Amino acid sequence: MSGEPESDRVPLSGIAFAVSSYLLWGFLPLLFASLAPSSAVEIVSWRIVLSLVFCAILLAVTRGWARLRAIFRDRTSFVTLAIAAVFILVNWSVFIFATLNNRVVEASLGYFANPIVTVLLGVVVLREKLRPLQWVAIGISGFAVIALAVGYGSFPWISLTLAFSFGLYGLTKKRVGPRVDAIGGLTVETAVLSPAALVALGLVAVGPGLTFGSVSGLHTVLMASVGVATATPLILFAAAARRIPLVYLGLVQYLSPILQLIVGVVLLHEDMPPARWIGFAIVWVALGILTFDLLRNGARSPSEARSSAGRAADEGSTAAGKVRS
Repeated sequence: MSGEPESDRVPLSGIAFAVSSYLLWGFLPLLFASLAPSSAVEIVSWRIVLSLVFCAILLAVTRGWARLRAIFRDRTSFVTLAIAAVFILVNWSVFIFATLNNRVVEASLGYFANPIVTVLLGVVVLREKLRPLQWVAIGISGFAVIALAVGYGSFPWISLTLAFSFGLYGLTKKRVGPRVDAIGGLTVETAVLSPAALVALGLVAVGPGLTFGSVSGLHTVLMASVGVATATPLILFAAAARRIPLVYLGLVQYLSPILQLIVGVVLLHEDMPPARWIGFAIVWVALGILTFDLLRNGARSPSEARSSAGRAADEGSTAAGKVRS
């Protein structure tokens, strides 16, 4: 017996849920890369439609229809989720485009930069005041963008689009807060996007033709799994956020882009010249400063922080899920 109060212990189940969600997000590029020769438009469209189907199954199993109806009746929540759906559509589309065009490393940079972008959005949109170290981190990140532009030979639009689209998605989801659960929120978002997705699938069908069901049995199974692959990490993340302090989630979130970087360089053999390593290193310095500032100024007892985590569990702002990729 350690004598430590039970309420101050961080549940291992919460850590396990968090690590599992970020592991799944980290390896998503492998799934999308295996879906070639499907186009990004077809993959994103199936991802939307099949996620909606999977969410409907989950709602039936968990008897969550009443919660879903409450979201539809709440005009503010519904409109906010519809706006969030637009941001996540941009995020999904760019991420899958990057994966299919051997730019997973650039995509991983976007998620490394996401915490910094979130802080910046807090200043610009919410008029929040930053501490000196946070300003230093943002300044270093700006320098990193210049270094990476030189390293890539072009403006790193994929990284910045992913970082800002997911940052705006999280900011928008924060508006609905705990009024919307993870499954219900994703259901509304995919329901809003599904009509456009179905139209896109129709256009692909009459144009180049759908690849779903026509390439191979393995390809069909993998394509059919994109709905489950989208919803499962989000649900695991929501479960983690209810159990552990947000500071733990903030630290674990770096697991996803680290894995994406490894996948891009080691498994997909993407180029990583020295100039890019320098740019990534500058971003990591900024993240280190931001993390140090978070730990120094945000340290609270696990039980107190976990109370805040419970209230914010379904905001989806940090990862929501990481629904991000």
